[in-house]
Amino acid sequence: MKITLKDGSVKEYDAPKSIIDIAYDISEGLARATVAGEVNGEVCDIRTELKDDCTLNLITVKDPEGLRVMRHTASHVMAEAVKNLFPNAKLAIGPAIDEGFYYDFEAEPFSRDDLDAIEKEMKKIIKKGNKLSRFTLPRNEAIEYMQKREEPYKVELIEDLPQDSEISFYEQGDFVDLCAGPHMASVKNIKAFKLLSSSMAYWRGDENKARLQRIYGTAFASKEELDAYMEHLADIKMRDHNRLGRELELFTTVDVIGQGLPLLLPNGTKMVMKMQRWIEDLEDKEWGYVRTKTPLMAKSDLYKISGHWDHYLDGMFVLGDPDDKECMALRPMTCPFQYYVYKNSQKSYRDLPYRMGETSTLFRKEDSGEMHGLTRVRQFTISEGHNVIRPDQAEEEISNCLELAMYCLTTLGLQNDVTYRLSKWDPNNREKYLGDENYWNTTQDKIREVLIHKGVKFVEADGEAAFYGPKIDIQAKNVYGKEDTMITIQLDCAIAENFDMYYIDQNGDKIRPYIIHRTSIGCYERTLAWLIEKYAGKFPVWLCPEQVRVLPISDKYTDYAEKVRAALAKAGVDVTADNRSEKIGFKIREAQNKRIPYMLIVGAKEEEEGLVSVRTRSGGDKGQVSLEEFIKQIKEVIDSKTIEEP
Repeated sequence: MKITLKDGSVKEYDAPKSIIDIAYDISEGLARATVAGEVNGEVCDIRTELKDDCTLNLITVKDPEGLRVMRHTASHVMAEAVKNLFPNAKLAIGPAIDEGFYYDFEAEPFSRDDLDAIEKEMKKIIKKGNKLSRFTLPRNEAIEYMQKREEPYKVELIEDLPQDSEISFYEQGDFVDLCAGPHMASVKNIKAFKLLSSSMAYWRGDENKARLQRIYGTAFASKEELDAYMEHLADIKMRDHNRLGRELELFTTVDVIGQGLPLLLPNGTKMVMKMQRWIEDLEDKEWGYVRTKTPLMAKSDLYKISGHWDHYLDGMFVLGDPDDKECMALRPMTCPFQYYVYKNSQKSYRDLPYRMGETSTLFRKEDSGEMHGLTRVRQFTISEGHNVIRPDQAEEEISNCLELAMYCLTTLGLQNDVTYRLSKWDPNNREKYLGDENYWNTTQDKIREVLIHKGVKFVEADGEAAFYGPKIDIQAKNVYGKEDTMITIQLDCAIAENFDMYYIDQNGDKIRPYIIHRTSIGCYERTLAWLIEKYAGKFPVWLCPEQVRVLPISDKYTDYAEKVRAALAKAGVDVTADNRSEKIGFKIREAQNKRIPYMLIVGAKEEEEGLVSVRTRSGGDKGQVSLEEFIKQIKEVIDSKTIEEP
């Protein structure tokens, strides 16, 4: 048998040989570093015997797949440690994930002290250095084996496998786990690890099944890499909008109000209002939109016409019996309402494109497990719009919508934090969508051409389209790496038929228009979360709910502080004065902690000469300027929507 290695060299053997034996045949150092093998492109356990000609790449922890193998082994070590310390805990599952590993247990909740004790036990296990060995059992014997070990979740997993399955296990000392592998040769090769947190999780992700306790951890090839990752996590924690947004008093949640229903506090409300007014003025004054205001609910009849009742009912809040003719539902989108705005008067080909914009409050029945801060909520507000167009205007209007979205991203300083996706239908799930194969190929081609023409790098994804048409999805990741859709532009060439929408063409004939469903900034709540994490609370000055704080150095100068505040407020600046009887150093530190861009310190000299002493939140002392000059400078910063940190 011939084994072709990564460098192109060939090893020949007369009998089957395991991957680890081949590694030892090359060099003992390489064998000690090898944690898995890639055989003909497939990652395999080092214990795998090779019997035929193949290509082989030996994988170490320096390779991404090798790191996953080490983390998977670390999850088994953690499970062994938990069983040692909490013998009544039951094992569920424990995979490697992108940033580390986790394991689910049926157990009482774990405290931080518990995690520290588990870490200590893991170190003992690693120091002991047991080797991992693999063995297999027929399905029935495997079930009996795990029943004797009193592991009901493992039994359930085995029972779900086909009757003729051969079930694999990994053993390290007295600890045995059901596992497909691959794994390292020995636990002693785990060099640097840390248990991060614990949380509740549902068995198999089903909220109707058992509640388990999940422990998250991570592992790296070296302590230096682990330390760097822990610093990264500290930065994430500092930027997490769920924590920082509450600290800065931007939003809160209340149990008696409900999950996924955040309260925007005055600071957060002001930020959303600034974005909303900017977007409405931008769309209406510069991009030719008309503004609408439509109901928050409608009879089921409307959603049946649009197709949402058949395709989206599970995601809607239905008020009453769905079978009742008078049943109402809160709107999950605005499109069917705006169609009737369009239909209110007859349109000719000269009236198109007809662009309708609305600051829409929408309701979607998200699963409870999906709720997260402001990024995944059940009620939200969106910069929604529907552009009714002639078929010949499709490419140009999609391009315009994309240009508007990109302009908004650039203004917010987010243009480099997004990726673009052409979201297509799934031809293997045709009942989910309107239209035939030709319809989908044609509409997808139109969007693809626009993206290519605009020079946008994009990926394509099957099964991500709306049920009525393909779309451009502008994607971004939160600090934890979870990706969400921030802005969407959808082409719909089918739904006008349902609503009998038409325009009169040059020949006096009735023609069905196309519709573009689009947002310019997306969901305001999600965008606010994005901005919190992007800027760690140090927002561009124009967006800040408080742009300036006036700080008198003593009670003697509160009158002048109020005069400065009033002048700034009259100029349209969001300003407060801190007239408390506190030391000036305390006031400065508090203003910096609140990420306020400018602090104006005023005392005797400032009052006598009409000056202000300017400090910025980054700690910079800008010296003294006249009040009039400062007002001029900050107005320029606000009006130009400058991104740079003051």
